[in-house]
Amino acid sequence: MALNPASSPVFKIPQSVLVVIHTPALEVLLIRRTEPDPQAPAFWQSVTGSKDAHDEPWADTAAREVYEETGIDCRPGSALAPQLQDWNLENVYPIYPRWLHRYAPGVVFNTERLFGLQVPDGTSVRLDAREHTHYQWLPYRQAAAMCFSPSNAEACTLLPRFVSARV
Repeated sequence: MALNPASSPVFKIPQSVLVVIHTPALEVLLIRRTEPDPQAPAFWQSVTGSKDAHDEPWADTAAREVYEETGIDCRPGSALAPQLQDWNLENVYPIYPRWLHRYAPGVVFNTERLFGLQVPDGTSVRLDAREHTHYQWLPYRQAAAMCFSPSNAEACTLLPRFVSARV
């Protein structure tokens, strides 16, 4: 029996980006996820998201996710495009059990590519209400302490190294 491709489940690709959005003063934008489970603890994070296609370039994924989640435009051709910096670092970690159902059977690890995006002080943020409820700008050490994900916290602490490398 052949499966109808239209009825086949669409699974997430286990390749994602994490984008630390920050000001020149190293204040980091954190966004709070919307969780359907009222018993789940609220958690703060940087912009994250998976590739839409296996061959989608990492930078395109990063720019798309930043725009979708915050309304900040760093897509190719935008004024902020040159500020999107690929840190050339990747984390491989086990997918949290609560999200395993989003991936194909047997997929248990995700590869996360790290980026930084420097934005001017006062950059406006427009959240996607389906994904996030609040945002805040915090000094990078405070932001690291607030992050739910250990890899996100570590990325925040690495921020000064990558900003000074650009100067």
